[in-house]
Parts: sequence; C-alpha cells; structure tokens
Amino acid sequence: MSEVKGLGKIHVITGPGKGKTTAAFGSAIRAAGHGIRVGIVQFMKADGSGEVISARHLENIEVVQFGTGNFIDFGQAREHDTAKAGEGLRQAEKFLTSGDYGLVILDEISVAVDFGLLSADEVLAVIRSRKSGVEVILTGRNVPKSFVSEADYVSFIQSVKHPFDKGDEARRGVEW
Repeated sequence: MSEVKGLGKIHVITGPGKGKTTAAFGSAIRAAGHGIRVGIVQFMKADGSGEVISARHLENIEVVQFGTGNFIDFGQAREHDTAKAGEGLRQAEKFLTSGDYGLVILDEISVAVDFGLLSADEVLAVIRSRKSGVEVILTGRNVPKSFVSEADYVSFIQSVKHPFDKGDEARRGVEW
C-alpha cells in the first residue's frame, strides 16, 4: 500500500435511511481511484447487489461477503449465522492488519452486533488492532454507542421520502 497522508480515521455511517452501503462504496471507488487498496467485508449479505458486481471489476477493491443469503429474524440467529459473522470478523482483521489496505469497510457490522452475531467489544478490539494509517468505515443501522465514541466521523442517513413507503418493491440497479 502506498502511504497516503492523513489516513487512519474511523467513519460510522448509520441511520434508518437508504444509502449507507452506497455511501461506503462511493468512498471505496474514490480511494481506489487514487491508488488506495480497499478491502470490503459485508456482513449478513450474499451475492447479487449491483455495487458488489461493479466493485469486483475495479482494480484495488476486494469484496468478501459473509452472509447465508437468508434473512435472520431479530433475536433468532442460528449457529451458522454467528459462525459466518465470526469468519467475516477474522477476514476484517486480516485486511486491517496486513498493511496492504488503506481503506477497510465493514458493511452492516452494526447490524451484526445488533442481532447478537458479534459483540461490540470484539469488533472494536479488531479495529484497534489495525495498522497505522488504515481508514475504516462502519455501516449499518442501530450503531452501538461505543462505535460512535470511537469514530472520527459519524453520518446519520435519514429517509424523508421513499417509494417503499407506498409499497413499491426494491428495484434492481437502484435499491440493489
């Protein structure tokens, strides 16, 4: 990884609105365009979204997913859901400590914590173990207060109006 002055901050992108992952992927594309290698770990997600399909074609971006492809009911996580989240956290640690990545995104990490798949303390321990100069973006709803305290940037995405409110379905290429 080439040294980039000033990297090493923690960002949290949270809130009930649409666009947290989209914002994080925008940051990934920006970083990659400047030659910064990006590692993206997606928790609770599986293949199919447009941003992942596109990112896999871009130089300097690596995306790995740790979801089963099935929805998890809140408070009803199964053993394999917890195991997948643990695998994702181990991959995140590799990205964060290798020295090869200037930006690491943990997409939906706060949801994994909220659903009890990981603890906030273990996630923060992994983030704190990162190599100096590695920027981190954490996304997801219901972010733990400890993530907010640790962060340098916190963005709250709030929906004002959305077609979902009228019962419209998610559209390929727009919502996914």
